[in-house]
Amino acid sequence: MSAPSSAIESTLVENRVFPPSEAAVKAARISGMAAYEALCAEAAADYEGFWARLGREHLQWTKPFTQTLDESEAPFYHWYADGELNASANCLDRHIGTAVENKTAIIFEADDGSVTRVTYKELLGRVSRFANALKALGVVKGDRVLIYMPMTIEGVVAMQACARLGAIHSVVFGGFSAKAVHERVIDVGASVIITANAQLRGGKELPLKNIIDEALAMGNCDSVRNVLVYERTKTACNMVAGRDLTFSQAMEAQSDRCEPVAVGAEHPLFILYTSGSTGKPKGVQHSTAGYLMWAKVTMEWTFDIQPSDVFWCTADIGWITGHTYVTYGPLAAGATQIIFEGIPTYPNAGRFWQMIERHKCTVFYTAPTAIRSLIKAAEADPAVHPARSDLSSLRILGSVGEPINPEAWMWYYKNVGGERCPVIDTFWQTENGGHVITPLPGATPLVPGSCTLPLPGIMAAIVDETGNDIPNGSGGMLVIKRPWPSMIRTIWGDPERFKKSYFPDEMGGKTYLAGDGAVRSADRGYFRITGRIDDVLNVSGHRMGTMEIESALVAKTDLVAEAAVVGRPDDVTGEAICAFVVLKRSRPTGEEAKQIAKELRDWVAKEIGPIAKPKDIRFGDNLPKTRSGKIMRRLLRSIAKGEAITQDTSTLENPAILDQLAETN
Repeated sequence: MSAPSSAIESTLVENRVFPPSEAAVKAARISGMAAYEALCAEAAADYEGFWARLGREHLQWTKPFTQTLDESEAPFYHWYADGELNASANCLDRHIGTAVENKTAIIFEADDGSVTRVTYKELLGRVSRFANALKALGVVKGDRVLIYMPMTIEGVVAMQACARLGAIHSVVFGGFSAKAVHERVIDVGASVIITANAQLRGGKELPLKNIIDEALAMGNCDSVRNVLVYERTKTACNMVAGRDLTFSQAMEAQSDRCEPVAVGAEHPLFILYTSGSTGKPKGVQHSTAGYLMWAKVTMEWTFDIQPSDVFWCTADIGWITGHTYVTYGPLAAGATQIIFEGIPTYPNAGRFWQMIERHKCTVFYTAPTAIRSLIKAAEADPAVHPARSDLSSLRILGSVGEPINPEAWMWYYKNVGGERCPVIDTFWQTENGGHVITPLPGATPLVPGSCTLPLPGIMAAIVDETGNDIPNGSGGMLVIKRPWPSMIRTIWGDPERFKKSYFPDEMGGKTYLAGDGAVRSADRGYFRITGRIDDVLNVSGHRMGTMEIESALVAKTDLVAEAAVVGRPDDVTGEAICAFVVLKRSRPTGEEAKQIAKELRDWVAKEIGPIAKPKDIRFGDNLPKTRSGKIMRRLLRSIAKGEAITQDTSTLENPAILDQLAETN
């Protein structure tokens, strides 16, 4: 097992601390560190009782549970196992007959700027009609339904309709290739596929149904009985007679009432395939009750969601963030949320800020990659700077997807949050279901670049290769020592891979291995994620997290907009550090590139130490990113090694950038 040593050396020290304001502390659900510590103490004193209380308080059960945690088949843990409920009813029906019934559930802004609003009552009607359409096609509890949809209200409706029937949805991000769809259809055994004729992004119409047709034509997809097609645009697409139906055809004459199907607490709510993996897709399976409970609780704890809030998570429903903090968490909490179809740079790079002003967004949750790209855009063009929009409605900012560099954190805090909004740097994974390590806006003093402390009930620690605790100030492997309700249940169809990947024998077989390296600060015990275990570089016997070096490069604020660091084999040092850098100016070439590369090497040596100086520095106009903004580091590793790109690049927003980054300086 690849792992960092007992110390990740030359770690950056961050001394800036931003305590919550008195007003935030006074108004928050979790008010002050004493309240946070009281919850942690409750969980430590009576672990099962703590989770039982949350399960009862936050979920509506058709059959209440009597057993909280069953560890008899560890690491296949069961929570609330003898209880029954329905996830869709907990998101929609629970609000009918309350003040939330006629509240706006979703503010949908399309790529072209048009806006649609849907109340909770209206959303329930749409979900029920679509669930009835699925039922008419023979979909029953336990069936798997693959969803390949754009970011629209209909995407959320499709997911909620599956949950209403007890069908298990598997959402595939709308930028994935036909091959990726084909693999997932086969692995999950989908009986129905829900898609659209097209999606709109950045003023362009991109086909979706054509990709489904291509995937199904690859063969071995006999499980698929029907394909439902949402007509997002007027563009015609191929429709196979007897198999394919448009949404309007499927829902014609369907009732807007559909009784939710009660399922057991451990019934799979969804299967979500992790992106970027090699070989057979890895289907992360989540339960109904434990997952949904934590989605609602973290909406209230992490985002301190209030009845008057307008919440906006920019993630696509194809990712876990879009599942938990678009489709399930906000609706279970009765929140009003924004759903956005387009991209942050169309029609200009001020789109996010303009939308915050337009919809009076109060809680904004996005990714560091988006923030860094918008920093570059704002500094190049003052017209799209956040200062040009009225962001006074904001009260909480969030970050998700990867560690946020301290300087990007500071820019976000100052320019978007006006130095009054806490930046909630959330750490969690597809396998976690919801946040596990994160600040709380009314309690936690903030440190840029740190996700701070575990949520109450999350027993996180940093250990060495044998599972022994490592003292604060040193780096090791991030683990969670006790099971918690929203954790992954298994890998669909591959329980042995589940155990080997997340509960290895080296850790005793019952400790969850996150796969990330981390450091806890010596003073506060705050967690800082240093990168994936596989991203810890070993240079001449010195181990360094790639995130450390990236943070140092981006801290060169007068020059660097964004950076990604990977390792490549080196005959002398074992591994050499290769940095891919986007500057706040045009891409340099020739002697100028060499001069700037030297300047950056010297800067990293000053910030961390000479051992951290990148051997290679490549400059690009951008970094290779998926359409959701995730940097494809596996492609950068291939470029650094001088290998031909053989991996699937169809999910990239900008595939041409690969050739540019392959140029050496």
